[in-house]
Amino acid sequence: MKNNVSKYRKFIGLTQTELAEHFDITLQSYSRKERGVIPFNDREKVEIKNLLLEHFPDITIDEIFFADEVSKVEMGVKENVRNQNISN
Repeated sequence: MKNNVSKYRKFIGLTQTELAEHFDITLQSYSRKERGVIPFNDREKVEIKNLLLEHFPDITIDEIFFADEVSKVEMGVKENVRNQNISN
């Protein structure tokens, strides 16, 4: 199943290696999850959501894991928020 984890992960500046270490799984296993070959478990979904909340306070698990894609408008709004956070 396609998900948006990769896009959000890159946006907040984390690598696959960092998240694999966070979940105590191999890089290969994490990569397979991110590509949708194997599913993220519920605990991992909640933890990824929690990592994103600082940048995206209203984000839902559905947006991260079940939306077809992140809209360009949504990413544009989030980019503005990110730029504001960097300058503060």
